[in-house]
Amino acid sequence: MQINFLGVWSSQILSIVRIVAAATFFTHGTMKLFGWPAPFEHPLNGLIYTAGVLEVVGGLMLLVGFYARPTAFVLSGLMAFAYFMAHGSRGFFPVLNGGEPALLFCFVFLYIAAAGPGTWSIDGRAGRH
Repeated sequence: MQINFLGVWSSQILSIVRIVAAATFFTHGTMKLFGWPAPFEHPLNGLIYTAGVLEVVGGLMLLVGFYARPTAFVLSGLMAFAYFMAHGSRGFFPVLNGGEPALLFCFVFLYIAAAGPGTWSIDGRAGRH
């Protein structure tokens, strides 16, 4: 019995995780900046506008795997900052303070920064994975 039956697909699965996380993250930015796929519920200030720009630009870069490691590292920091600024002050448990998405994005992006973008990426094609 082979326990590590998905091991041969780990780089492709990493690429899929990166693509899905980046596409989802991208829509957070498009909501803030363009009101798509739904209008953003809060007034834009400099901090939220900057986050929206990072979410759109960084989300696109991560989606295609272009300079994925440094991009993922910056986005991980953005999400850590967002968690502590917007959610952490509302209590300890992420399930209660609404911070689960920020926390998960933070650690998924940190993993991508460490592990690389996977096979299906511009970085992979350029030999930068």
